[in-house]
Amino acid sequence: MLGGTLEGDGEVLVSKPGKIEQGGPGTLTFLANPRYEHFAYTTPAAAVLVPRDFSPTQKVAAAALIRVDDVYNSLRILMEKFGGQMQSESGISDRAFVHPTAILGDAVSVGMFSVVEEGTTVAGGTTIHPQVFVGKNVTVGRNCTIYPGVKIYHDCVIGDNCILHSNVVIGSDGFGFVPQTDGRFLKLPQLGNVVVEADVEIGANTTIDRATMGSTFIRQGVKLDNLVMVAHNVDLGEHTVVAAQAGFAGSTKIGKNCRIGGQAGFVGHIEVADGTQVQAQSGVAASVKQTGTALYGSPAIPYSDYLRSYAVFKKLPAIYKKLNELIKKG
Repeated sequence: MLGGTLEGDGEVLVSKPGKIEQGGPGTLTFLANPRYEHFAYTTPAAAVLVPRDFSPTQKVAAAALIRVDDVYNSLRILMEKFGGQMQSESGISDRAFVHPTAILGDAVSVGMFSVVEEGTTVAGGTTIHPQVFVGKNVTVGRNCTIYPGVKIYHDCVIGDNCILHSNVVIGSDGFGFVPQTDGRFLKLPQLGNVVVEADVEIGANTTIDRATMGSTFIRQGVKLDNLVMVAHNVDLGEHTVVAAQAGFAGSTKIGKNCRIGGQAGFVGHIEVADGTQVQAQSGVAASVKQTGTALYGSPAIPYSDYLRSYAVFKKLPAIYKKLNELIKKG
């Protein structure tokens, strides 16, 4: 299954995954980080996935080692086989509402108390868990998994092989208001939609606003953690990953293959180049034009500059004291 090389007892039985420091009978675990190597000599697990170049300095406790090219990818394959996801729904619940004009493909499941509105299309193999709302004229692709509590507003598009975790909101109104001379703010109608392309995973309680005009885009392969906020007309580039509590103001364009840490924030109407890495809690207040840039701080500056600046900053009280002493002597 993994293209690995077995060392040890090939007859040992494996029934579940487990942590290397805990393990137990029938457990398969893994060693990818050298900091955990000492557990390999004491683990009660039955088998351990290890890199091909792993050279033990003691006798390994497990009955078998499996040497593989990429431990994490091998673990991913095995976890899929073990089945870590919720059990799929089966068929259309008699307590769900599916509008007569909605079109459902083969092997689509709709759970209890879910609603699929008129004009909506759900392609084959998609599972809609209980208590999901899918609005009018929505398009949902093939083999998607939509977990309980998800809300997809009218006219939005979800691509193939997407996963939307509980309480995700797709297509809520963007934050658009027009100030009046008397101090009031009047709502600017939000008439666009959200387009989520294929192979996207969106974490629980993440919200993605519909565009004022046109579309808010979540491009192919994007992975969003829990509690991410994406404002109207944002464009998140292909295979960009975003950790929890990050936020993107309106009309910001994020490039491909970016890595964005938790609680990072982006002002509106900027462009961020492909391959940009943003450290957690950083604030990006200007466009990033150079590909592969690493940023840190608020407002964010180049990562290495921030570390050097911080090394000086934390010494400022002592430097200030020394400066005052020199001034008094002078």
